[in-house]
Amino acid sequence: MSHIAPSSPAAPARFGFVVSKAVGDSVTRHRVQRRLRAIAAEGIHDGFMGAEIVVRARPEAAAQPFAVLRAELLDQLGVRAQERVRA
Repeated sequence: MSHIAPSSPAAPARFGFVVSKAVGDSVTRHRVQRRLRAIAAEGIHDGFMGAEIVVRARPEAAAQPFAVLRAELLDQLGVRAQERVRA
């Protein structure tokens, strides 16, 4: 689940991640958060100038491979995964 709120148009996008205890133990929650942070750092934020984005991880995120997690997050944010795949 993700929420996008507008901010200053010239500001770079800011991401926040909510990973509750329902996702798993501390190690699992931090792994999910690191994966989400890595996806955001890949360059997704380039298309979201002036936005504040909050991503809430669901318990299923802990079992997803990185590629699936990435595709689902891109889909949630409305970005075509095919456009973001690095050659």
